[in-house]
Amino acid sequence: MGLHMRMWLLFALMFAILYGIIVALGTYAGVNDPYSYLVMAVVIVGLQYLVGPSLVGMMMRVRYVSEDEEPELHQMVADLADRAGIPKPRVGVSEVSIPNAFAFGRSIRDGRVCVTRGIRQLLNGDELRAVLGHEMTHLKNRDMIVITFLSVIPLVCYWAAWNLMFRRSRRDGNYAALVGIGAFLMYFISNLLVLYGSRIREYYADEGSVRLGNPPNELATALYKLVYGSARLKNDPRAQYDLHRVQGVKAFFLNDVTNASREIGELREIDRDYSGTISANELLNLRSQSIRLSGAERMMELFTTHPNMLKRIKRLSTLV
Repeated sequence: MGLHMRMWLLFALMFAILYGIIVALGTYAGVNDPYSYLVMAVVIVGLQYLVGPSLVGMMMRVRYVSEDEEPELHQMVADLADRAGIPKPRVGVSEVSIPNAFAFGRSIRDGRVCVTRGIRQLLNGDELRAVLGHEMTHLKNRDMIVITFLSVIPLVCYWAAWNLMFRRSRRDGNYAALVGIGAFLMYFISNLLVLYGSRIREYYADEGSVRLGNPPNELATALYKLVYGSARLKNDPRAQYDLHRVQGVKAFFLNDVTNASREIGELREIDRDYSGTISANELLNLRSQSIRLSGAERMMELFTTHPNMLKRIKRLSTLV
């Protein structure tokens, strides 16, 4: 099943969850108009669509830069946008200290591609281009729009659960508490669904970067270096502050920065010559190897915004 079909099925399922929560809340409030429920659901999703990109930009501390300020970055973005067949997005630099990149926006024409200060010092030109190709594919696939829509639904479920779970009245008995328990269950399920959508879109973006002309090993090396760079910052107070600040929008990053310390040990096994990079031959050797995750690792992956990095680079090896 293609990415677009998966994303729209996911969106339909999540919208159904949101509609169900609104119906339960409306019934509790004495409102029994299905059209009102539908309007409320659309308004909630619409507000997220309107304000979501602004919130991402604010939390990531994005500053948009001109071609005079960042000519090389603009040239890379312009060339990749032309190859992808989409309008050139706005180019921004995030003042977050964590080395990474991300893309967001309300539509392809409203697309924004941003890099953090740290990533410029970590990657060479070819690796950065592969990363930008990954982000450009997110824009081309429009998956960042769906993730922006979906991210508000667990918040609505959590709000309903928090306000109703322990409430009881003479008029409704335990109805409010039952709605609250149901909302908490939907919060858990909808969160898993958002995480699932976030993970699958990364595989497609990796493949898209390769289709835009970037060698798989350059993207694999970039991912390896980003994991290493994130792990190295675990004792940096400023980086930890930034990580806490962007926790709610870390799905937009290229990798799950909170798992870097665990992933770096797995990736060292691929870098056989200890060069700090993953060569085309090393990636080719990985293609013939089997990757086996323990039950605990598979369970942990369900609660992450990004795929297991070893699995992800193994997928890249099939594109060599």
